[in-house]
Amino acid sequence: MSKIVPFLWYTEKAEEAAAFYASILPNSRVDSVTALPADTPSGPAGSVKVVEFTLMGQPFMAISAGPLDAFNHSVSFIIHCDSQAEIDRLWVAMSEGGRTEQCGWLRDRYGLFWQIVPAVLGGMMKDQDRARAKRVTEAMLKMTKFDIDGLTKAYEGRSD
Repeated sequence: MSKIVPFLWYTEKAEEAAAFYASILPNSRVDSVTALPADTPSGPAGSVKVVEFTLMGQPFMAISAGPLDAFNHSVSFIIHCDSQAEIDRLWVAMSEGGRTEQCGWLRDRYGLFWQIVPAVLGGMMKDQDRARAKRVTEAMLKMTKFDIDGLTKAYEGRSD
């Protein structure tokens, strides 16, 4: 059992959200859905559900318990992608019904924030050659969905 497990409070549709994420992310599944057997401030017995699920090997929990605090940019989940095809596939799937933003950010249809990021970007941005890091950072800031080829060209100082 993981010692730290993200817990997400959805106004509604936590079970649907977990099933959606599990359907598009590898090594992912809904592990259990448990209706609370007692009345709670969020609803009568049986109406509030706790969802346990795994995304890419990481355990999560979620609850559908009515409005409290909406998701916002202060917490997001990064998905490191090994290829442009993976970025493209996840970008389309995760942003459908949501909205996209600058620098690989998107808000999904359930209101949760994600960052769809090339796995190579971190190394490029930490390069000891700060001119290379600056070029890739400047390129990144102009992108909505990341383009690995564009980032690589900027990193290498190519314009072809």
